[in-house]
Amino acid sequence: QAQLVESGGGLVQPGGSLRLSCAASGFTLDYNSIGWFRQAPGKEREGVSYINSNGGVTYYGASVKGRFTISRDNAKNTVYLQMNSLKPEDTAVYYCATDYKGESPLRPQSYGNWGQGTQVTVSS
Repeated sequence: QAQLVESGGGLVQPGGSLRLSCAASGFTLDYNSIGWFRQAPGKEREGVSYINSNGGVTYYGASVKGRFTISRDNAKNTVYLQMNSLKPEDTAVYYCATDYKGESPLRPQSYGNWGQGTQVTVSS
């Protein structure tokens, strides 16, 4: 059983911060790239960020660059997404994914193993 579990979502005011966690069980993240994605109701799943197995390569979607930071702690088998300066447009269910197929790191179709998601709501 290889599972990803997201946590850390919640309600935050515009300009606030949240840190999301993606914890792996049943396998080690040491050799796995991880992508963060988000999906709002009625919208397609959007690539947010990517980190490779050792953390040396990261990518960000244009809408979050400069505000979000992806990191990983392989000893804890966890990947994080630090979200700062949050905007209402960031409201979505956030998912982490692995089983990266080596295509486009911010394309949902490039991943085969997904968590269940955590809700992030940015509202005043």
